[in-house]
Amino acid sequence: MTPKRTIAVVGATGSQGGGLVRAILDDGGEFTVRALTRNPGSPKGAALSEAGAEVVAADLDDEASLDRAFDGVHGAFVVTNYWAPLAPDAGISRAERELAQAAAAARALERTGVEHVVWSTLEDTRGHFADDAAVPDVEGYKVPHFDAKAEADAFFAGLPVTYLRTTLFFENFVDSFPPRRGDDGALTLALPIADQPLAGIAVDDIGRSALGVFARGDALVGKTVSIAGDILTGDGYAAALSDALGEPVTYVPVPFDRFRAQGFPSAVEMGNMFQYYAENSAQFTADRDLDRVRELNPRLQSFREWLANRQKSPA
Repeated sequence: MTPKRTIAVVGATGSQGGGLVRAILDDGGEFTVRALTRNPGSPKGAALSEAGAEVVAADLDDEASLDRAFDGVHGAFVVTNYWAPLAPDAGISRAERELAQAAAAARALERTGVEHVVWSTLEDTRGHFADDAAVPDVEGYKVPHFDAKAEADAFFAGLPVTYLRTTLFFENFVDSFPPRRGDDGALTLALPIADQPLAGIAVDDIGRSALGVFARGDALVGKTVSIAGDILTGDGYAAALSDALGEPVTYVPVPFDRFRAQGFPSAVEMGNMFQYYAENSAQFTADRDLDRVRELNPRLQSFREWLANRQKSPA
């Protein structure tokens, strides 16, 4: 019997990494999983161990720990989290931290000779916005949680890498910008995407798609794979939510500048992101061929399917 090959998963207790850990464990196929987390003894770490993962301590800010974590594995999934809390005295921006973490991971992967790397990345929005002064800079970028990842692509260029470009999580329609009930009792979905199609995906489908990339192996080394689970307009997302909730949800397009002016900490960053999604919709969605994604991940969920599966899940 051929021994199973091990995939090391960065951010195993987070969204994308957690999705891949679940996918490998559920698949029970040619791979085993080494779950990397800063705190293996946490409840989430313990749960992964109970589920059958090898759980090891590793931190993207501790390069020596990455050498140990990547040692002896066949493949590695690497993701950085722009939104992770940053200490007030860190002395660097969130984007600078992402770049440093990606560089550390790439160096460790090169030293340990990992055979296949999947780097979770995004497009660089600066080529679209150029020097548009109407779109404010954030940390020297336009959409830093996109642009810094795209900039970090260069760190992995000498490795056997597949660039996995993701998109907006379906989970955001529940957690970050769900339908809101107005004074009149009606539900509205207010987003700054104008009338343009927006690509979205379930977190679990990022993991399953990444597993599909690892299964394809050398055929996808050096390639960029852009994924989504559905592509809908604001009206389309609202219609799906209406059916799931059993009451009407109306999509309300929010002007980009009005969204940026809301004043919450990431308002400018997120406003710029949505403006990029809307203005570059044709190219962004064309790059995400759902039929091709389904070849990697036959269980790929549409937004309606994800909503239905979520309703079926235990509370």
